Amino acid sequence: MKKRDFLRAAMAGAAAGLSATALVARAQNVPKAAAGPILLTVGGRIGSGNRGPTDHALDQMMVKQQISFSRAQVFDFAALTALPAVAINPTLEYDGKPHSLHGPLLIDVIKASGAKLDERTALFVRAVDGYAVSIAAAEAIKRRFIVATHLDERPMTLGGLGPLWTLYDADKFPDIASKPLPERFDLCPWATYYIEVKDS
Repeated sequence: MKKRDFLRAAMAGAAAGLSATALVARAQNVPKAAAGPILLTVGGRIGSGNRGPTDHALDQMMVKQQISFSRAQVFDFAALTALPAVAINPTLEYDGKPHSLHGPLLIDVIKASGAKLDERTALFVRAVDGYAVSIAAAEAIKRRFIVATHLDERPMTLGGLGPLWTLYDADKFPDIASKPLPERFDLCPWATYYIEVKDS
C-alpha cells in the first residue's frame, strides 16, 4: 500500500470515526486518480469513483450541458487502453468504406467505474458537441458497443471523430445493416466525453 493512499484514507476515516483495521481496508481500495489528461468521465450510479463532484467553476462544458454528479470515475488514455480491447470493422457513413476501430467494450468501461448493472440500467452517452443518446445496458451488451480509442490503428484525434467514439459494428446486425448508411449510427456519438449510468 502506498503511503499517500493510506494517509488519504486515514484522514477520511478519522473524520468518519473508523478503526485502524477499517482504515487499512479503505486505503487498499482508494481509487487511483488519472495521471494524464481526462478523456472520459463516468457518473451516476457508479462505485466510489476517483474524483469528486461537478466543479461549477472548472467543469464549464459539463455545466453548460447541464451535467451534474456527486462523484465520478475518470479515465485517461492509459486507463482506457489498459482495458481489454475489441476490434470491429464497420462501414462508416462518412466515406462508405470499412474501417478498423478498436477499444474496450462499453460495458467493460462501465464495470470499471464500479457500476452495478441490471435490466433497468441505461447509459446516457454525451459528445462534446452536446449530442446525447440513451443506450440500454442490454443493448450495449447485445450489440457489443465499444469505446473506440483507435481508428485504422491510430489514436483518434480531437477535432476528428475522437478522441473517443462509442459505436458498434453495424454491418454485423441484419436489422441495422438493412438501413441506409447514414441511419445506422444514431446511437454512436463520436467525441464521447461523458457517460451517466442510470435507471431507465
